[in-house]
Order: sequence, then C-alpha cells, then structure tokens
Amino acid sequence: MSAKKETLGKTIGVVVAVCLVCSIIVSGAAVGLRDLQSFNASLDMKTNILSAADLLDDASNSKQITAIYNERVEEKYVDLATGEYVEKPSEDFNMYKAAKSETLGVRVENSNVGFKQRSKVASVYLITGADGEVSRIIMPVHGSGLWDLMYGFLAVDNDGQTIRELIYYQHKETPGLGAEILNPAWQAKWDGKKLYKDGKVAISVDKNVGNNDPYAVDALSGATLTSNGVENTLRYWASENGYGNYLKNQSWKS
Repeated sequence: MSAKKETLGKTIGVVVAVCLVCSIIVSGAAVGLRDLQSFNASLDMKTNILSAADLLDDASNSKQITAIYNERVEEKYVDLATGEYVEKPSEDFNMYKAAKSETLGVRVENSNVGFKQRSKVASVYLITGADGEVSRIIMPVHGSGLWDLMYGFLAVDNDGQTIRELIYYQHKETPGLGAEILNPAWQAKWDGKKLYKDGKVAISVDKNVGNNDPYAVDALSGATLTSNGVENTLRYWASENGYGNYLKNQSWKS
C-alpha cells in the first residue's frame, strides 16, 4: 500500500515539475519576444500607412519602410469635437484603447457603425511631398462588417474631399465574398471618389454604379452586409461625429 502511495506521489511530483518548467519556458519566451512583437506591430502599422499613402512601392524591407515613414509621415492628434489639433494625450496613446476609457472615450449615439464608444481624440497621419507641403491625409477608420469590426485607413487629398485609398488591414469577413475588400481591383475603385456634395456626406456603396458616379463605388458581389458596413463606416467617420470638423477646418494647410 505504501509503495503505491509513493509511486502516485512521485507521479504527481513529476507532473507538477514538468508543468512548472513549461510555464517558466513559456513565460520567458513571452517576455523575450515582447520587443519583437512590438516592433512587428509597429512595422505593420507603418506598412499599411505607406500603402494608403501610395509610398509602399519605394520600400522593399523594414529599414526602408521605417526610413520612408520617418521622412514622409507625421502623426498628429485631433480633437474630433472641434477638429483642432491637440497634444498627444499620453506617451502610449492608442485611439482604440482610449475608446474604452471613461475619461478618454465618448459614447456613440444612434449609429449603425457597429461600436458604442470611440476615442475623443484620434490620430491622423500627414504625408508630405518633396516640397514639404502636405499632399495626403490618412485617417484610421473602423466599423462593422458581417462578422465583426473591420479596421482600415482612409486616405484623402489635401483638399479634404477626394479619396485616394481605402485600405483595410484587419477583418473577419468571408473569403471570396466580404474579404474582397482586400482585392486591389475593388480598392482601385475608390481613387478619385468624393466624400461630400454641397457640404454634406455623400459617399455611398451601391450596386451597379460603374465608375461614372463620383460619390459611389460598386458594392461587393454577394456581400451586401460587408458593403453596407463599408458605407456606414465612411459616412460616420466623414461626418461631424468623426473627422468631419477636421476635414472642414483643413488645419494641415495653416
């Protein structure tokens, strides 16, 4: 009887020891990879911004991406209520994390955009040309798709009106249907479209509009809810609830 107990005790001891060693290894790996994960996340963000700025073709590796980003991109912070620039709210500010804060977030009322709270302050990225003038403004946007929120960047000319790129980088849409938001052919349809008509948000996503309507882009075939989500996202963020006041002020020209 005692031999059986001793065997059981040894077995439990070995299991506990193995679990402890594995936990130490996993924890050590997580800590050791934290800097690499942070670097990769930052690089991915810069890559998407350069893509929205139509500057990614000039970069083929991480060093070039970082160099072009540092030279051509300036991140600024906008109070969405006023459309004016403000100081960076905190050293590690992230508008999506800030949206969950009681002090940095604000409720979104009566909206079909898919989220109930957003940050009071949003990041914008100014792209400068060789002459030092701002040539493009890139704004983070997000809103509901079929299955979950979709995150992207909207790039407009320095007129604050003409769309140049709509780049999505995170979504859970269905491959071959809603996931066609990543299709370069569909993304190209946004180039030259207009956000506003007579001072009001006019951009839409509709069926069979072709390329003649300056305020509309063809909906994705078989992905009505995703297409509606894209339209709702742009109409929200282009309104005074999003970047509307900022785009109207055109503070980047002052």
